[in-house]
Amino acid sequence: MDAAAFVGKWRKSTRSERSAAQEFFLDLCRVVEHPSPGEFDPSGHDFTLEMGLTKADGRKGFADAFKRGFFAWEAKKPGGNLDEAYNQLLQYSGALGNPPLLIVSDMDRILVRTHFNGYPSVLHELSLNNFDTAKNQRLLKSVFFDPEALKPAETRRQITDKAAKRFSEIADSFRRRQELLPPEKQTDATKFAHFLDRLVFCMFAEDADLLPANLFTRIFEKVNRDPRKITADVAELFIAMAHGGSFWGEDVRRFNGSLFDDSPALELDAIDFSTIKEACAFDWSQMDPSIFGTLFERVMDPDQRSRLGAHYTGYDDISTLIEPVVMTPLRRDWAVVKDRLASLLPDRVDTTDGVTLFAGSTDAKNHAEAQAVVDAFLARLRAVRVLDPACGSGNFLYVTLHKLKDLEKEVLIESRRLNLADFALQVGPHQLHGIEKNPYAFDLAQMTVWIGHLQWHRDNGFPLDRDPVLQPLDTIQNMDAILDETDPKNPAEPKWPEVDFIVGNPPFLGGKKLRRELKDDYVDRLFAVWGSRVRAEADLCCYWFEKARRQVELRKCRRVGLLATQSIRGGASRDTLKRIKETGDIFFAMSDCEWTIDGANVHVSLIGFDNGTETDKVLDSRPVA
Repeated sequence: MDAAAFVGKWRKSTRSERSAAQEFFLDLCRVVEHPSPGEFDPSGHDFTLEMGLTKADGRKGFADAFKRGFFAWEAKKPGGNLDEAYNQLLQYSGALGNPPLLIVSDMDRILVRTHFNGYPSVLHELSLNNFDTAKNQRLLKSVFFDPEALKPAETRRQITDKAAKRFSEIADSFRRRQELLPPEKQTDATKFAHFLDRLVFCMFAEDADLLPANLFTRIFEKVNRDPRKITADVAELFIAMAHGGSFWGEDVRRFNGSLFDDSPALELDAIDFSTIKEACAFDWSQMDPSIFGTLFERVMDPDQRSRLGAHYTGYDDISTLIEPVVMTPLRRDWAVVKDRLASLLPDRVDTTDGVTLFAGSTDAKNHAEAQAVVDAFLARLRAVRVLDPACGSGNFLYVTLHKLKDLEKEVLIESRRLNLADFALQVGPHQLHGIEKNPYAFDLAQMTVWIGHLQWHRDNGFPLDRDPVLQPLDTIQNMDAILDETDPKNPAEPKWPEVDFIVGNPPFLGGKKLRRELKDDYVDRLFAVWGSRVRAEADLCCYWFEKARRQVELRKCRRVGLLATQSIRGGASRDTLKRIKETGDIFFAMSDCEWTIDGANVHVSLIGFDNGTETDKVLDSRPVA
């Protein structure tokens, strides 16, 4: 079938039943000269219509068309809600091996969204009106034969890098103007950091459909406007986002949280407006929070500017530590729960399409016990508390939250599959604790966590509809994690919150460099507080290790996973590991691991320890005695 014949046939069609949708798809196969599913794969395993599966909500469903490693396809009747169809596909995608293309259609429009891991999602749209163009015919050929051809040219990292560099120009412009003012009239740098965070979040919010389309961008699109009026418009939008209301005739949701407090919008100039307008062109909903925080921190910190874009600590790197320390015991508990559920409510297999279904039990006692088992595990999961005592811009917290939410979603799927009580997803930012001394990073950490939280819901097909959208993150503290100088005459060991897990990347600084970098007065007070527990020659990171060890000893923490300089394996720093062995044990370590510190590739050691409860020991990815 040629493209013109396809358009002629389907433009006249008024059918809306499922058979028409299947015929529409089979005709597409004919247009691109691809064998039909029955011809290509008689088994129906790799290419089929009506692919049976279990949805992310736990219920049985079907992908209207599926080609393994290529696409999942959801069809709607003409004029159907394609956004709703796309959310359904997001919920199917995990059960289908996360195909690189997610496609929805209504027999008039075909929307192709890319879904490559680590790349932004890109929308390609065609309709019967432009179906036969050469561009769209190449698009369809790629869908059926070569999805890699549709992979975006740039990764999320690369896009984030460009966006951060654009914003660095605003920071530079602001500093230059500040240098021309007398000291008493200069704006505090932390206030500017807070202001810039809000600008970034506005761009994320409009691209993530949390603000009306292009509402923030439109402020900067009009040319030759008085800078004072633009600044006033930005301030008015901030107020609307803080309290909810109207802006430029559009309804604005209430965001609240510490991000949109009562601090005023700062004055911008024409250069800033142009830069912000260019930055708005990026799709901020696609930014990767696990690297975005690092980039933005360098934008705000003049000492890090030269390293912008050099290297990143990404999601996979951080997972190397989070998985064995935080997720392993939780997944172990979940496996026990699943075994118990299987014994109480056994499955059967539907031989018609191979989908595993809950058989349905007439034993009310078993059903009640299964419900109690799930409820107890959910209560434990939602009570988990995680601390990063050197949280920087929030990367470790974001990745940990992502993994906790993935596990809660898995519980939701299993619970619904077994016809147990439904529940709303509750794992959230309130379970994260952080300590950060740098005011730039402290402010940014909260935004990184919130963007990651909102992205997770959007990317997994679980819209987050609540009022307010954000909440204050009082669990992240702006303080020194190893020295409390509230009373300068009596420095003390700071209090850390009681949590289940401590993870993070404490700062490295060799013992011989402490006085040069931290100054004599601070180091003298540090030694006075910690002298009997950390040797003076030890690396700075050892203070975090010792504090975490003490938390475990006092039963204020279950497990710890921290990065260390490789020097922790010898000399004065090694004594810190010996103390851990005296009161507990090391269950996980990587002796030599590539990492990113301050924008440079370095080699570090990763260490996980507890009170000696863990019996499985892993060194350099190998089980050991």
